[in-house]
Amino acid sequence: MSKSVIGELASQLLSGEVEVVDLAAVLGPKTPLLKLPPELAVDTPKIEIHKISAYDDNGPWWAWNWLKLGEHSGTHFDAPTHWITGRDHPNATTDTIEPQNFVAPVNVIDCSAEAAENNDFLLTVDHIKAWEAEHGDIRPGEWVVLRSDWYKRNGSEEAFLNADETGPHSPGPTAEAIEYLLEKGIVGWGSETIGTDAGQAGGMEPPFPAHNLLHKANRYGLASLANLDRLPPKGAILIAAPLKIEQGTGSPCRVLALVSRN
Repeated sequence: MSKSVIGELASQLLSGEVEVVDLAAVLGPKTPLLKLPPELAVDTPKIEIHKISAYDDNGPWWAWNWLKLGEHSGTHFDAPTHWITGRDHPNATTDTIEPQNFVAPVNVIDCSAEAAENNDFLLTVDHIKAWEAEHGDIRPGEWVVLRSDWYKRNGSEEAFLNADETGPHSPGPTAEAIEYLLEKGIVGWGSETIGTDAGQAGGMEPPFPAHNLLHKANRYGLASLANLDRLPPKGAILIAAPLKIEQGTGSPCRVLALVSRN
């Protein structure tokens, strides 16, 4: 990218022609967290924020906290080593992934109407091809995210997880949809729900196909995204940089999008 292009972007950021859209939910003790059946896994502990000092005897001129949280809490990045299928890839932890992969164009597939009618809505290859026919092809190196407006439930863990005696119910992709996107060469897949898979994905083949297939292909995931309704179908730039945790399998992150308002 030439200096003139960088300079133009800087000017547009200052003028407001390019808007920075926050795609992350608030991270705190009330953040909804994934719950798995006890025979499968131990749940992530609740997020804790502990005060060290606040302009007091423990630190008269400063305030700061220490945190207790899981790598996959709130709006977060899934690295390939998060899943067993991706554990053998080199440079597949949050501290070793090439940072070039954290910034890329993003395709936003809007299925909010379908998700409103059916909590178990599944994105299929046909849905993606219809979207491409209208908006243009998904290109190698780009992100693809599913807009469901599910983030609007984030204030209530019960509504966000939406579980009953048969398990959680939330929208997500079919295995075939993820395979199709991987053939396109995407850098990663994102969702507004608690994880990158549909709520009922444990019963699919393979189980949890977004996790299974994405990480097998050394690709990335984003979960609990917010405000995807503020992005165009194409044309925005996604910035999703996880914390540089040593051998990290994932990380909470402040996902941002650069959107032209011209």
